[in-house]
Amino acid sequence: MIIIKTPEEIELIARAGEIVAQCQKLLVDEVKPGMTTLELDKLTEQCILDLGGVPAFKGYRNYPNSLCASINEEVVHGIPSKRVLKDGDIIGLDVGAIVEGFYGDGAVTVAVGEVPTSIQTLIRVTREALHKGLEQAVVGNRLSDVSFAIQTHVEKHGYSVVRDFVGHGIGRQLHEEPQVPNYGRPGQGPRLKSGMTLAIEPMVNMGGSGVKILQDGWTAVTCDRSLSAHFEHTITIEANGPPRILTGCV
Repeated sequence: MIIIKTPEEIELIARAGEIVAQCQKLLVDEVKPGMTTLELDKLTEQCILDLGGVPAFKGYRNYPNSLCASINEEVVHGIPSKRVLKDGDIIGLDVGAIVEGFYGDGAVTVAVGEVPTSIQTLIRVTREALHKGLEQAVVGNRLSDVSFAIQTHVEKHGYSVVRDFVGHGIGRQLHEEPQVPNYGRPGQGPRLKSGMTLAIEPMVNMGGSGVKILQDGWTAVTCDRSLSAHFEHTITIEANGPPRILTGCV
């Protein structure tokens, strides 16, 4: 069941989303060669707490940390560790926060130091794909119109969308209905209505779309070890015009 949120509930999601956005900005400013992902995790947790939120991921289905930090061929759900970031890496930073029982969720991929133009293009196209999807997130459209816009933009540039992980509804739960795939035919699925809150999150691989889970039970990597990028915004569908982006910082 898709839960339509009240204006009051949307404002709580927006507060959680603002915390996510501010913490992402901090992380983007701090990422540099020589840092460990565990250091980034500690920064994330302290930032969320300082801003009055609760880390959404820590303890979720026994996930051990406050940040998902996915490096290079890691698609999503990378567990922070003592691994040191190197010049030329890319890292996906996925942050979630809770305010008064409501969730915000967002992700950004950034380069560590200098990376080749081809990798800069992967990051740019993934960010653009998210915004192509957001353009379709308007009242009256079908859910798959968002999915189709993302897939079309990604494949136009020769990349693959991940099919094993999808976006989702969000609110009192981190993951609610509906699922939001990053692929599909247009004109399918439920109609978008004012008050829907969604986490839209393209995950894009330089190579094939296949992924597998490592032995830690969380980290998803590309089967062909190609690089992967990930962007995500929490949004609400507005009665008129484009969606309101609740994690709009980076």
